[in-house]
Amino acid sequence: MASSISEAFFSLLLAFALFVSGVLGEECVPSAQTLGGITCKQLDSSTCAFAVSSSGLRCVLEKRAQGSGQKEDHTCRSSSVLATRIASWVETDECVAACGLDRETFGISSDLLLDGRFISRLCSPECYQSCPNVVDLYFNLAAGEGVFLPNLCAVKAERREMAEINSFGQSEEAACAPEAPRFAGGRRLIGLEHINGGSAPPPEQGRKLEEYGSVDATPPL
Repeated sequence: MASSISEAFFSLLLAFALFVSGVLGEECVPSAQTLGGITCKQLDSSTCAFAVSSSGLRCVLEKRAQGSGQKEDHTCRSSSVLATRIASWVETDECVAACGLDRETFGISSDLLLDGRFISRLCSPECYQSCPNVVDLYFNLAAGEGVFLPNLCAVKAERREMAEINSFGQSEEAACAPEAPRFAGGRRLIGLEHINGGSAPPPEQGRKLEEYGSVDATPPL
């Protein structure tokens, strides 16, 4: 009797263990962006750029001419650029959008690092803190140019803050500035013409004003 109870308990325990193992296995399945066995040549133009093969080499999108008058074909191949601690990775649409990238980016270049708008997107929290593959790529490209990407992002953030402060200060000054007094000279001139019967000022007075406005003249006494 005791033996039967032990066997039943063991069977129940084994079934529970298999159930838990199955649940944990489902939770630990890698997402589509990190599935293993990726080769660059199997990727198309919608997934090639910014992808990393299972060997850790970055994939590059290239143009291939089909012939005279024919449409260009896009191919994906492995580059010689090795990713850092990243493999079997296809970049998500969310990161492509957040980092200001384009799926049809050909080759690997540091030219985008000269674009201030791209740097703003790359250094934004949505990209810099959520897209490690993109950050790794441009971190290494910046290092190749002798630039430390975190410092570049810090300078960009400081300039943006200064621009915002200056813009805020100018708007505050404009709001607090007193209203300029209205010029009443027009009414005075009209009144003067009315008194003089509409005649122009004496020529001598006009000459004195001209001399006062010149560089070498001295103010009239």
